[in-house]
Amino acid sequence: MRQEAALSTGLTALLAASLLGLSGCTAVGPDYKSPVTSTPAAWTSGLQGGLEGSAINTNLLERWWTVFDDPILSDLVERARMGNLDLRQAEARVREARAQRGLAKAALFPSVGANASASRTTASKEAGNGQTTDFYATSLDASWELDLFGGKRRSLESATASWQAAQENLRDVQVSLLAEVALIYVEVRSYQELLSITESNVLTRAETHDIARWRHEAGLTTQLDEDQARQSLEQVRAQVPTLRTSLEQAKYRLDVLLGQPPGALKDLLAEQKPVPSTPTEVAVGVPADLLRRRPDVRTAERQLAAQTAQIGVAKAQLYPSFSLAGTLGLESLEYANLYSASARAAQGLGKAAWTLFDGGSIRQNVKLQTAKQEEALSLYESTVLTALKDVESALVDYANEQMRRASLEAAVKAGRSAFELARDQYNSGLVSFQTVLDTQQSLLSTQDQLAVSQAKVTSNLISLYKALGGGWPPGPATPAVATHTASSK
Repeated sequence: MRQEAALSTGLTALLAASLLGLSGCTAVGPDYKSPVTSTPAAWTSGLQGGLEGSAINTNLLERWWTVFDDPILSDLVERARMGNLDLRQAEARVREARAQRGLAKAALFPSVGANASASRTTASKEAGNGQTTDFYATSLDASWELDLFGGKRRSLESATASWQAAQENLRDVQVSLLAEVALIYVEVRSYQELLSITESNVLTRAETHDIARWRHEAGLTTQLDEDQARQSLEQVRAQVPTLRTSLEQAKYRLDVLLGQPPGALKDLLAEQKPVPSTPTEVAVGVPADLLRRRPDVRTAERQLAAQTAQIGVAKAQLYPSFSLAGTLGLESLEYANLYSASARAAQGLGKAAWTLFDGGSIRQNVKLQTAKQEEALSLYESTVLTALKDVESALVDYANEQMRRASLEAAVKAGRSAFELARDQYNSGLVSFQTVLDTQQSLLSTQDQLAVSQAKVTSNLISLYKALGGGWPPGPATPAVATHTASSK
C-alpha cells in the first residue's frame, strides 16, 4: 500500500511539474502578425454617373439587390441561398475544417481508456500440475504527450485559421453566386427586350414589304423594291429563333444556379419585364474598406496565418518530445477479491524521444513550410491588387456605360424620326426604297445597342457590388487586416 501511494504521489508530482513547465514554454516558430497593406486614399478613377466616395451602408451592401426594387430578383436570390449546390459544398468544407480543428485541439489533452478482462487457464498434466487458474483485471490507462515546445499549439493555431479561411471562402462563394444570379436575371430580361424589339421590327418590315408590293402592283416601282423589302423582312424574322434559344438557355442556367432542374422557373419568368433600373446615387467608400470586406482577401489572409503556424509545427520536430503514461487497476485470481484493497495495482512511465539524425529531413521541412508561407504572402498581396483592380474597372465601366446609353437614347430617337420621314417620302416618290431600308436597318441596330447598353449599365452595377464584396451578412470577426492608406499628392 505504501509503495502504491508513493507511486501515485510521484505520478501526480510529475504531472503537476509538466503542467507548470508547459504553461511557461513559448511555442517555437514565428508568431503571426497581420500583413500591413498599403492602399490609396481614394479611388483613382473619377467618380461619375452617380458614384460617390461616401461611406458604404453595410446593411445595404449586404442586400445590394434590393436597390433594384425587383421582387422577382429578390425571390431568386433567396432561392439561390437555399438551393445552390456550390454553396452547400462550401458549407460542408466549413464543417470539415471545424472538425479538423477539433482533432487538433483534442491532441492537446491526455487520452484515458478503460479495460476489463477475465481469463481461465488450464495447465496440461504432462507439462504442469493440470490445475485451472482464473485471472481477473480492470484498469484505467492514461497517456499524454506533453506539448513543451508548442508544436501541437501551433497545429491548433493553423487549424483554427484554416477553419476561418473556410468560413471566408463560403462567403466568397455566396458573393459570386448572388452576383451571378442577378447577372443572368438581367440577361433574361435583356433577351426578352431584344426579342420584343425584333418582333416589333418584323411587323414594321412586313408593313414596309406590303407598301413595296402595292407600289409594284400599281406599276410605280419595279420588282427590285419588293424583293429587297422581302429580304429585309426575312433577315429580321430569322433573328427571332436565335433570340428565343438564347433566352431559354439563360433561364436554364438560372434554374441550375438555384439547384433546380431546367424549366423550373418557366412560369415565373414567362412574362416580359424590363431590365431592373439602377439608383441615381451609389456610395462606394474608400479602398481601405474593401480589404476588410472582400471575402477572397479575408480568405487569403487566413490562409497566410494558417501557413505561418505550420512553420512552428515543423520546427517543433527539431526538439525532444516528452510523454507520460500510467495505469491504475485491480488484479485478482478470484473475482470475489477483485475489488479489495489488496487487488490494487499501479504503473507509471515517463518517456523522452529525440531524433538525433534524419539526414536533414526535419530542417528541410522547416524550409518547405517557410517557402509555402512566402508563397501565401505573395498570394495575399496578389489578391489585394486584384480586388483593387476589380473595383476600379467596375467604377469605370459603370460610369462610361451610362454615357454610352445616353448617346444611344438620342440616336434611337433620331433614327425613329429618320425612318418615319424616309417612309413617308418613299410613299410620295421622293426617295428611293434603298433609303427606307437603310434607315430601317440603322434604327433596328441602334435599338438593339440601346437595349444591350441598358442591361449592361445594370450588370456593371451588379459587378461593382460584387467587387466591393457585397452579398454576405456580417459573421464572427476574423483578425482584421492591417491597412496603410497611402497619402495622395
